[in-house]
Amino acid sequence: MEITGLRDRKREQNRIATVRAAWELFIERGYDHVTVGDICAKADIAPRTFHRYFAGKEDVVAEPVRQMTAITTDYIAAAPAGDDDRAVMREAMTRVARFVVERRELLTALRTVAQQSAHLKVSQVVVRTDSDPNIAALLAARHPGADPDDWRRRLVVGCATAAFRVWYEDCLRGGLPDPMAHLEAILDAAGT
Repeated sequence: MEITGLRDRKREQNRIATVRAAWELFIERGYDHVTVGDICAKADIAPRTFHRYFAGKEDVVAEPVRQMTAITTDYIAAAPAGDDDRAVMREAMTRVARFVVERRELLTALRTVAQQSAHLKVSQVVVRTDSDPNIAALLAARHPGADPDDWRRRLVVGCATAAFRVWYEDCLRGGLPDPMAHLEAILDAAGT
């Protein structure tokens, strides 16, 4: 059991080192001027190891999206069954916002890298709208017999994630004296 735990930790450390190396190179040189080989050299890993974690370098740029989605889904899956869906979504978005505030400089730089690339399809690094149905299903799973396609639940998710996106843009622009208070105001306005 210990070996598996050690292996898993080592894999996660390699993944994190790979992401950091790639982000540093993307910010320094621009996405279009970095190869997988460059990332492997900087992270001191073999290309085979890189491809164990990522299909290509675009997936490395999208890593914050994966992390934000995981924060959201992990919280919803663990939230007490008795909590109201709006309250659960509000707390999930608040947790993701803390992640963003802690990494604002990096996320701002990555967004600039993505926008300057001729090859990237990603224009924003944020919680993706295609995750909304999965999030609604997770909310429904907290209520025995609930319909995951109920429009009210989907609307709660849509309003919360849309409010988060508005806040995210404001946050990355900078100049917010209290980003978390700003999020609260936006979530209040969205009815979440």
